[in-house]
Amino acid sequence: MMEKFKLGIIGTGWIADQMAKTVNGMNEVELYAVASRNIETARKFQESHGVTKAYGSYEDLVKDEAVELVYIATPHSHHYENVMLCLDYKKPILCEKAFTATAWQAEEIIERAHKENVFITEAIWTRYMPLSKTINETIESGIIGMPKVITANLCYPNIERPRMYLPELAGGALLDLGVYTLNFAAMIFGTDIEKTVSSCMLTDTGVDSQNSIILHYSGERMAVLTSSNYVKSDRQGIISGDKGHIIVENINNPQSMTIVDNDYQVIKTVKCPKQITGYEYQVYASMEAIREGKIECNDMPHEETIRIMRQMDELRKEWNVRYPWDKE
Repeated sequence: MMEKFKLGIIGTGWIADQMAKTVNGMNEVELYAVASRNIETARKFQESHGVTKAYGSYEDLVKDEAVELVYIATPHSHHYENVMLCLDYKKPILCEKAFTATAWQAEEIIERAHKENVFITEAIWTRYMPLSKTINETIESGIIGMPKVITANLCYPNIERPRMYLPELAGGALLDLGVYTLNFAAMIFGTDIEKTVSSCMLTDTGVDSQNSIILHYSGERMAVLTSSNYVKSDRQGIISGDKGHIIVENINNPQSMTIVDNDYQVIKTVKCPKQITGYEYQVYASMEAIREGKIECNDMPHEETIRIMRQMDELRKEWNVRYPWDKE
């Protein structure tokens, strides 16, 4: 029997809780360690989720030689320093989205990971999901003809959370929610963007609370993307071609794909495979890459992580949304 793969979690918030529930449902992975800056918080998390070890500092966790992969579940404002700590000890890393607060941070991290031959990937979970691959295969089949328009939205009323409105926590709808709409468009239309038109509404703290982004692609294709921290939306992604369209339910964790013809008749609906939470796929992909000696995942290459971070930097620059780490 193969020994279980040992995962360590840095952070004890909501997303760490979700990952813990995920790992506890996976047969091949052990929820081995958790770290908080407060040992009592770590022990409480340990008790709640049956974690093998609890640490009162992040460094203590990454120093543990048994840890095979570190999942970084802190706010994206802290990712740079947390990742650099893991790299100090050459620990493989699965880092939550947004990968960093700024593109220069992502560039420095990935340059160092390549130099030191350490695995790292961005935990943008939709990139790793089986249904995401099915959507692209369906488009490639030609069933909806030539896709020309994408619309996608992701909105949740969570503006009251400090990490959503404070610049020092890299707040705003873009890095928390808009990153998913940008990734959705990229997974369908690729990277050949010819023009970007956008607008946002700012909070009194200076971060974006709502935004709308229009991407013009080569081949007369367009993506219209919306995210907001004020409302709850239908979270749909719609891919429209000249022979029909595809409706994706919940671009944040695609639950189904419905193919509709030009007479608005449903041809077929495909449900996502049964999942624990959906986070398991990025863990499996990381495990596979590490065991194969790779330093990145095919589903989310380093080049693509950097490209989207640069894309978000440019949008924030246009909106005059500034973070403490921004460079001129």
